[in-house]
Amino acid sequence: MFFMSETENQREKAKIFLRLNYLLCFILIGALVLYWLKLSFFRSEKTLIGISVAATLTVFLSTIRSLKEKRISIDLLASVALVVSLIEKEWLSAISINLMIACAKAFMGYVEIKSHSAIYNLLKLKPKRIKIKRGEKIVEINAKDVKVGDLVIVELGERVPVDGIIEEGEAEVDQSSLTGESLPVQKRKGDKILSFTTIISGDLIIRAEKVGDKTVFEKTIALIGEAQQNKAPIYTTIDKFAKRYIILTLGGSLLIYFLFREVNLVLGILLVSCADDIAVATPMALMSAIRHSAKNGVIVKGGDYLEAMAKVNTIVFDKTGTLTKGKLKVEQVFSFNNKPKEVLKLAATASFFSNHPIAKTIVKEAEKEKIALSQPENFEEYSARGMTAVFEGKTIITGKLSFLKKMGINLTVQQMSRINEEITGGHNVTLVGYEQKLMGFIVLADEIRPEAKRTIKELKKMGIKKIAMLTGDNDKVAQKTAALLEIDEAHADLLPEQKLDYLKKYLNKQNKVAMVGDGVNDAPALALSDVGIAMGAIGSDAAIEAADIAIMRDNLYQIPETIKIGRATINVIRQNIFMWGILNIVGFTLVFLHILNPAGAAVYDFFTDFIPIFNSLRLFR
Repeated sequence: MFFMSETENQREKAKIFLRLNYLLCFILIGALVLYWLKLSFFRSEKTLIGISVAATLTVFLSTIRSLKEKRISIDLLASVALVVSLIEKEWLSAISINLMIACAKAFMGYVEIKSHSAIYNLLKLKPKRIKIKRGEKIVEINAKDVKVGDLVIVELGERVPVDGIIEEGEAEVDQSSLTGESLPVQKRKGDKILSFTTIISGDLIIRAEKVGDKTVFEKTIALIGEAQQNKAPIYTTIDKFAKRYIILTLGGSLLIYFLFREVNLVLGILLVSCADDIAVATPMALMSAIRHSAKNGVIVKGGDYLEAMAKVNTIVFDKTGTLTKGKLKVEQVFSFNNKPKEVLKLAATASFFSNHPIAKTIVKEAEKEKIALSQPENFEEYSARGMTAVFEGKTIITGKLSFLKKMGINLTVQQMSRINEEITGGHNVTLVGYEQKLMGFIVLADEIRPEAKRTIKELKKMGIKKIAMLTGDNDKVAQKTAALLEIDEAHADLLPEQKLDYLKKYLNKQNKVAMVGDGVNDAPALALSDVGIAMGAIGSDAAIEAADIAIMRDNLYQIPETIKIGRATINVIRQNIFMWGILNIVGFTLVFLHILNPAGAAVYDFFTDFIPIFNSLRLFR
């Protein structure tokens, strides 16, 4: 498995890097302690030179590597400070600078390892051997040899090794590895099941649909890995500022030397300014936030989207499957000739090849009523309008009122009155026409998510200034839903392209817009918005790929929670910048007033460096 080996290599490199920095920290701290204890060997100039030069080489190598990559890093400033310290024989200052850099890098290594550990430990639990059913035989094969279509046997306590469909059995499944939700889910024949979930009761036979790195779990893990590499705008801004700051500090130090001719003053300035605390604290905060979100079933594809979530002030929701459960049920089949089963059969026949949720619900209802269905001919679907099909040489038309009128079906005043009763009641109505006559209609209902109202209320409490809803449903249904949830604006009867037009109206310099949808039908809208959020992304490759943030758990309340995580992270980064600026000003002042000599500046720098780092470490502990 490619990602497994890549993650393992990254983790091993990070562990080696961390151990080397731990060792360097231990040696440098030991040298300083023993020096202060006045042990003669550690007060020897040769010993101090040896330790200082050896430690400085690692910083020089890092600086050379950065320059080769055409990057100006904080190590360049540290290298200049170290050179001046060595020339001036300020051995303790050189040791202190190296200790500060080693400690900062050790902290960064620690956070990096923690971010990979949960992923690595879970990947390690993937079964090495898998039981496959072939005919009447059960054979055991290597996990890497399993193929799409294989019947995989998973028993109590085992992890599911593939994404697939349950062919036999019933079980309770722990999906916490994907959703962060500890409550088990009941699975039975015909249900989809995902890899890395665990059977906690029962046994299953699963037909493999996706294997290896094609499974939802491993794609999700790959996205988390990529997300940690993506820089947020605030981080990029800090990076750019750091480059200018380094050049300005080096230029300022030269100017101070030519003005005052005091090497100790220049060295003190360099020692105070050579901190890489911000360079470490910023990615540390972002990595912690992304890791924390992933543990709770929210996949954030990068620090830039986390920062955008912190600034969101307008949220646009799709209705079906987002604010509602998306699990439609048939409430009533109405026939104008007192033959409801005939109306249901016609509608189900026309819907036979469709993947639309309404069509699937109608077919399922017909099967429940044990109505025999046949495949229609010349099936054609009209996005967000309806569909037509030919059955036994005659045309069936199903869909919205406007669609049937467009297709030439005329309605009587009585028929319109009866249909309007249902529409006014806030129901979804699918009309059924046959041979240019209206046969009847089917009333469907979709339940609002139980957490939807609480989520909208919390978003408003958090200061989201506008909440809107876009839907293809009729206006009565939309307004009823909007009123129940206290949504500011609702726009109904929209085709997919019209949803994009409405979304564009919200997108401007004053607004930071998040679009929330199912990630499949709403992919263009998710891509157009500042932040695209896919709900219930578990099991959907399309949702994970379309969204900037994929919510694996089917729970709307994770949207305000993600905004809170984004705001908390950006607040910590801003606190770090503020503290870093104040500490530098204080340090420079103390050096200019000759209160701090180079050794004192080194100690000041060493201890104040940990303040932003510890501030980042406290996030989501």
